[in-house]
This record gives sequence, C-alpha cells and structure tokens, in this order.
Amino acid sequence: MFDWLSIMNPMGGQPPLRVLLRCQLTSCSTPLSSESFIVRVLLNAFLCGYLCAVAANTAVASEPPRPTPLIFDTDIGNDCDDVLALGMIHALQSRGDCELLAVTITKDHELAAPFTDAVNTFYGRGHIPIGVCDSGVTPDAGRFNALARVEENGRLRYPHDLNSGEQAFAAVDLLRKTLAAAEDGSVSIAQVGFSTNLANLLESPADEHSSLPGRELVKKKVRLLSVMAGTFVPDKNRQAGLYNIVKDLPAAQKVVDSWPTPIVWSGYEIGKAVAYPHESVEEDYNYVEHHPLAEAYVRFSPPPHNRPTWDLTSVLYAVYPQRGYFDLSPAGQVTLAEDGFASFEPAEGGRDRFLQLNEVQAARVVESLVQLASQPPCTSGKEE
Repeated sequence: MFDWLSIMNPMGGQPPLRVLLRCQLTSCSTPLSSESFIVRVLLNAFLCGYLCAVAANTAVASEPPRPTPLIFDTDIGNDCDDVLALGMIHALQSRGDCELLAVTITKDHELAAPFTDAVNTFYGRGHIPIGVCDSGVTPDAGRFNALARVEENGRLRYPHDLNSGEQAFAAVDLLRKTLAAAEDGSVSIAQVGFSTNLANLLESPADEHSSLPGRELVKKKVRLLSVMAGTFVPDKNRQAGLYNIVKDLPAAQKVVDSWPTPIVWSGYEIGKAVAYPHESVEEDYNYVEHHPLAEAYVRFSPPPHNRPTWDLTSVLYAVYPQRGYFDLSPAGQVTLAEDGFASFEPAEGGRDRFLQLNEVQAARVVESLVQLASQPPCTSGKEE
C-alpha cells in the first residue's frame, strides 16, 4: 500500500513537495525484495536530505531567540551608518529584542574603540566589551571618531572609560570568549565592516575559552551571519558594494569559502533604497544638547544629505528576520571574483541568501530605522 507525505516549504513561494513513500504494512519479518529495499533506502535518504535543507532555510527566516544574542562587527569611523546602527541596537536592547554581547572593530585606529565606548556609555551600557584588530586596514581616524576626545569645561563631552584601542580586548579572543559562553545555535552576528575579525576567528585554535577550533566553535554557536557587502542586482558600476570586501579581500574570501552557518547578505542596493532622512538628524535627536549619533552624521556628511542605511539593514534583519521587512532570495552560493565582485548562484540547500525589497517594504524599513535609531536611552545615563 502507498501513502502520501505532503511537506510544505516554510519559506513560501513554492507548491507543496509531495514525496511518495512506500509504507510497509505487513509484519517486519516479511522479507523485502532487493528492489524494494533499495527503493526504501533511497526514499529515506531523499526525505532526510530534504528535511535537513528545510531546517537550515527555516533557521534563516524564523524568529530568533528573544532577546537575540547579538555581536556587532563594525568598521566604525569609516561611515556614519555604523553609528546609527549601533544606536539602533541599543534601542532594540531597551525593547527586550536583542542583547548586545560584544562589539568588535575592523577599523585599525586607536580612537575607534573609545568612540564606540562613548556611544555605549551614552546609552547606559558602557560595560559592553569591545574588541579591536591589528590589521593596518583603514588606519586613519575618520571624520568623527575624534568625538571621543572632545572636552567641555575640562570634561569629556561623551564620557567613557577606554582611552585607546590599546586598552580594548583583542577581537578574536573576545569573539571566542563570547561564543563559548553562549547557548548553542543562538548567536547572530551583524558584520557591517570588513571580514578581518571573522576570518581570523575561523582560523583560531583552541584556547582557554573553548577546546574547539574557530570554525567548529562558530558552527556550534552561531545561528546567523548577517553581512553588509556586495551587490546583487545589475549595476553599471561594478564597484558598487565592494568597499567592505576589497579593504580586506583575503579575509572576505576566507569567510565566503569557509563560514559554516547560514549567511544573509544585504547588498549595496538595499541600503541605497532606504536612505536615512536628514530631517530626522536635524529634528529627532534634540532631546539632549549633544548626541553622538547626530554629531557623527553631521561630521561625516552634513544635512541635507540622506545617507544610505547599509549597516542598519543588516542589523534589522539579524534581529527581526521574521517580520517581513525584507524578502529573501532563493538559497544559493556567493562567490568572490579577484576584484572582489560578489556573484550569486542559486543552489538547492545553499548556505547564502540575499535581501530583496519592494516599495511597500522600503517605506516600512525607513520608518522603523528612524524610530529605532532616534529612540532616547531608557537608562538616563545609568548602567543597566
């Protein structure tokens, strides 16, 4: 006798897959012909493989733990969207939707960590650990990291404890310590800068934090990697979306080749489609005399410039993958060309997907990003 097993694809967009299973209703002692045995083995193998692929894809779009354990890996100082994204994370944590476990930095300048600490302290979370790299990549101060040293009446405008990146943790050590302490399969990472830290993490050996080498530790602990890089729509400008890749191309290649958990890419085209309105910078941050997000934005590119929200979109998806702010491409595989250009090939059960956006979603995303980034601290400057 035959029965049907109908499996709905939880990602949507595809009709149910009907798998014909042969059900053996007679006694287990009834001998099977060699042909029947082979058919059953093949069907079982097919079904097992399909369900594994569905499970992996579901992990990408299903609701993450609440609050979502989040690591923010950033090149803060190279663009103001990193700062807006960090402020947004604090708002999400105040709402109980994420917990910022650590910030790791891929901009190699001594003021990147102090400025990050200043933003965290502004939101009442100066205790959040910060890790830095020693890569030589983008070693300039940038246009706003020097805000960490601005004084008024002999006091720092934005108080913080870290005076230099030399006082911060080593990024890979912090990543290993943070992941080792996390629940299995729980952590989301938003990588919005270069791949330096995550590539080094993959190659890290066992240490006092974990007996697992880097790739195995990532595989055990990380639920999702949300990356801002590349472009996944036709663009006459082949350089679009390359910055975060080419600044450390060997590291980007390492992550693309070896990362063991699902990756969702937010391409250049996504952040460009949902620019941050300059009116918000001019009007929504005036609840304090000095605001690090607004000052960083103005120092980087003064209004009336509407800055694309590249990094914010990666954070939004990492914390709210289930809310329909974005659509997802089919599963597939991202590869990098020698010049850093990212290409995507659909492949059943593939590790990679990229964000897609329609006009209705774009309006929702802009509104959400503005409300989150401009949300005042809920702690009145006190540590949580």
